[in-house]
Amino acid sequence: MSVTDRLGRPLRDLRISVTDRCNFRCTYCMPREVFGAGFRFMPREELLTFEEIARLVRLFVAAGVEKIRLTGGEPLLRRDLERLVAMLAAVPEVRDLTLTTNGSLLARKAGALAEAGLRRITVSLDSLDPAVFAALNDVDFPVSDVLDGIAAAEAAGLSPIKINMVVRRGVNQSSVLPMARFCRERGYILRFIEYMDVGHSNGWRLDDVVPAADIVTMIDADSPLVAASANYAGEVAERWRYRDGSGEVGVIASVTQPFCGGCTRARLTADGQLFTCLFAVAGTDLRGPLRAGETDDQLAGRIDGVWRVRADRYSDLRSEATRELPKVEMSRIGG
Repeated sequence: MSVTDRLGRPLRDLRISVTDRCNFRCTYCMPREVFGAGFRFMPREELLTFEEIARLVRLFVAAGVEKIRLTGGEPLLRRDLERLVAMLAAVPEVRDLTLTTNGSLLARKAGALAEAGLRRITVSLDSLDPAVFAALNDVDFPVSDVLDGIAAAEAAGLSPIKINMVVRRGVNQSSVLPMARFCRERGYILRFIEYMDVGHSNGWRLDDVVPAADIVTMIDADSPLVAASANYAGEVAERWRYRDGSGEVGVIASVTQPFCGGCTRARLTADGQLFTCLFAVAGTDLRGPLRAGETDDQLAGRIDGVWRVRADRYSDLRSEATRELPKVEMSRIGG
């Protein structure tokens, strides 16, 4: 039976960051001027082991979690990740096991992930234009390699393929229509994400946000759309189908149209901190009690206790005042 928070929201989804490291330096997430050569990432001994993650997952499942998403940083940088995938895939109550990646290592690892039990995959891809993509990832990584990774994932049966694109005014707005056409032709599920004020390092300004409504208008003018209903309660994307039946797109409008009221997500960082909101001020340590020898019942009580008092709704309350609150960085909390 699922535990509910103060606003009646059940715990259904768990995002697990397996590493805070990434091989990209995307300007809206890990800008080079902050995450440079001298930045201190988590030492290996601070990371939850795969066995510790699997144990906690079973406790989250008992509290109502049905969907697990592995994130980072870049999760495919975590060595032998397919071993964790196999451990989580063996939990019968987990009905959806997926992973979000920048795609840089996907061509090499898609087959092993699928064999281990990963069911589908989401690739973050902010432009198909080689120059724009290289500027966005800020390490000159070629977009062609990401496309090869997506093809490998599709060949391995990781389907449906989902593509996430963060849209930033004056940076990659011109890539919206090419991306929509690309995904429509290949049957990929595309989600446009409003540029968000996560953490304090990405230089977020409201003027840089391209509203989801503008994105929908842009695509509708090119290929007519019709509104579609949500796939499940708490889905964050507003879905639109192409009128001719050739697929769908979605927009995640956490800035202009907040959806906090239906949020069912908890987040577990690579070092075992439980966060109840993407914009949370602080987390709750689970690694310490776990390594100190607490029983499953004691740990389950901690998880239930954190969720029952949850009242987070940052995006509903977003203002100049909330903008100054301390927030955890995207690369740590897992997006």
